[in-house]
This record gives sequence, structure tokens and C-alpha cells, in this order.
Amino acid sequence: MILPVVAYGDPVLKKRASSISVDYPKINSLISDMYETMYGANGVGLAAPQIGLSIRLFLVDTEPFSEDESLSTHERSKLKKFKRTFINPEIIEESGDEWVFNEGCLSIPGVREDVTRKSQIKIRFQDENFVTKTESFDGLIARVIQHEYDHIEGVLFTDKLSNFKKRLIKSKLISISKGKITTDYRMRFSKISKKDFKNGFR
Repeated sequence: MILPVVAYGDPVLKKRASSISVDYPKINSLISDMYETMYGANGVGLAAPQIGLSIRLFLVDTEPFSEDESLSTHERSKLKKFKRTFINPEIIEESGDEWVFNEGCLSIPGVREDVTRKSQIKIRFQDENFVTKTESFDGLIARVIQHEYDHIEGVLFTDKLSNFKKRLIKSKLISISKGKITTDYRMRFSKISKKDFKNGFR
């Protein structure tokens, strides 16, 4: 079932999400619905807060990036095969050179900005069967994971921008929060006041 994506302005996007246990209700159906929602919106990642659930769950499928001919054959091969579910994740190390990439977000349609992140991560998580794993990733895979991990920490990619950039996109963000946008996927809007915007949504 395709679920509506929560738009910028909803408080759930600014909360640190809670861990879940193996007996979380209908977890398999939830994961399936999240994948269907992500694919329906042409996304490469989706976190539970983006469908209104403040839990530590996100999923990633980087296959669309494998069509980028500017990448090496090796990188494209890795991206094409990478599909993963992350439950109760914890990034335990970020390392390597910092690099810039133009990011977007299903919850913030029509806004894309350059974001700086470390190139390598080590992350501990549970898979869809609640088996605990620790793995290391780099490049675009690491970046997508970092972006989705931010969501369960209550952080949006726009929070990482300079104050100048934030001012430039302020009107766009307010329009999104009020539902004054057009997308080809379902969204859920939660209007925010100017006071709320100043206190966290900026």
C-alpha cells in the first residue's frame, strides 16, 4: 500500500525517533508499504518519520543511481545491487574526506542543495529479521544512509545549510508546509506558524 509522504513542517520530522523491538506490530507489512511508497515516489531512501511514524527504521535502494554514466563501472555496479532495510541503526563512525553532493528529499519536493558529508561510515543496525549487523559503506551508498539516518535523528538536509542558503529557500519551505506545491506522489501536510518556523523549521 502506498502511503502519503509527510511534508516539511510536520513536527514528526523534527523528533528523534524511538527504537523498536522484534514484536513491533505488523513490521513486515510496514516495511513492504514503505518500499512501495518509496518506489512510487521515485526515491532512493525513505525513513519512517516521513510516513508519520517516529521509529528508528529506514530503507535504501540505490539502484536508480546506477544509471549515472559519470560514475565508474564499479561504483554503478555497487549501486545497482544495494537494497537494505535498517532497524534501530547507530552510526558508530564517520570518516574519510568530506565531499559535496546535491541532495533532495521526498518530504521537501522541489528543493535541492549541496550538502557536505564524510565519505565513509560504519553503522550498526538490525535487518528486517532483527539480526544485528555492523557494516561499513562509502560513496553514494554512505551518503544516502547518512541522509536517511538524519531523518530518524530529527534532522533534515536543509538544517545543514548555511544561514544564507536557508534564507534563500525560506519561502519555498513555507509554501511546502502549506501544501502549495504539486507532486506526482501523495503527501500529507501540517501547516506551521511563523513562530514554529523560527523555532525549528528553518
